[in-house]
Amino acid sequence: MWGNVRGRGETPARASPTGFPELKNDTFLRAAQGEETEYTPVWCMRQAGRYLPEFRETRAAQDFFATCRSPERCCELTLQPLQRFPLDAAIIFSDILVVPQALGMEVEMVPGKGPTFPEPLKEVEDLLKLRQKVDVAAELDYVFKAITLTRHKLEGKVPLIGFSGAPWTLMSYMIEGGGSKTMAKAKAWLYRHPKASHCLLTLLTEVIVDYLVGQVAAGAQALQLFESHAGHLGPEQFAEFALPFIQSIAKQVKSKLQKDALPAVPMIVFAKDAHYALEDLAQSGYEVVGLDWTIRPQEARQRTGKSITLQGNLDPCALYAPKEKIGELVKRMVEGFGSQRYIANLGHGLYPDMSPEHVGAFVDAVHMHSRHLNKSQ
Repeated sequence: MWGNVRGRGETPARASPTGFPELKNDTFLRAAQGEETEYTPVWCMRQAGRYLPEFRETRAAQDFFATCRSPERCCELTLQPLQRFPLDAAIIFSDILVVPQALGMEVEMVPGKGPTFPEPLKEVEDLLKLRQKVDVAAELDYVFKAITLTRHKLEGKVPLIGFSGAPWTLMSYMIEGGGSKTMAKAKAWLYRHPKASHCLLTLLTEVIVDYLVGQVAAGAQALQLFESHAGHLGPEQFAEFALPFIQSIAKQVKSKLQKDALPAVPMIVFAKDAHYALEDLAQSGYEVVGLDWTIRPQEARQRTGKSITLQGNLDPCALYAPKEKIGELVKRMVEGFGSQRYIANLGHGLYPDMSPEHVGAFVDAVHMHSRHLNKSQ
């Protein structure tokens, strides 16, 4: 019943993306690949978001997922923070839950509640309702179109990051039916139905691989995998139900990119609150490991070694502090990580009530302190 859910090798070979404007600022890509940089590059998770008044104006009175399905709107929202701040990368505006939608599940964005699945997975038999063979090129074509359009509209200013949710995080949403403080329903599957859980995670992995490869074919220059709900798992569950699929995604994406003659792009894994697995994540096949704010930079550096680029990890709530304090905290963070093999970011996404001026202070402080640190070394 839960055998081979999807045949492999179904993705047609793609031509390497061409015809895009020449990249003018490759600092983020060089840092991700472990090359020397003149300063520390910086971007922010959820940098295209509700904290920007222009974002709220663009999104006014339009359904969230309708926005996600509009390449023109996604492009506009992706570019908005670049017009305000000297960020070193853009990340395509989309949502991780487009993957469950591609599998045939309905997802709504309910005001004041967030993403909601009217019919979440409740029983193992519900897996039969999912599409067992997903035509990713057809189901998620709107994301690919948004990436291609944005690459052109960026005019080579900075690289464009594509992304996906990781299998466990997507599985947890699909079973919980939305957000949860405990993820008890999803974790119950891991304990009660380990075989079915592995089957669902495998199906998600296969769709995610094709999705990420398709993003590179469309023009994405880096990829980030969000394992946002890693912290709900203990070390043993993470090792069985998250890490193997994280590793498989990196291995398969890299293999398919090579097979399809597509560019090799740096890959970032961000497993929030999984610092117990930091050594494993550093060996999982990604060039960059993203960190939340619950680990000291020096400790992360010591545990991951010298061959990995680290990304993070300022507490997002630090942006509520006065600008001078933000500068002090950024200085301490940059000095803790060192200016090389490092990409500055927050330890999670920007919150809707944050001041754009304070976001700008964060970005400026990273550039200033990292340049100073480079000169002093």
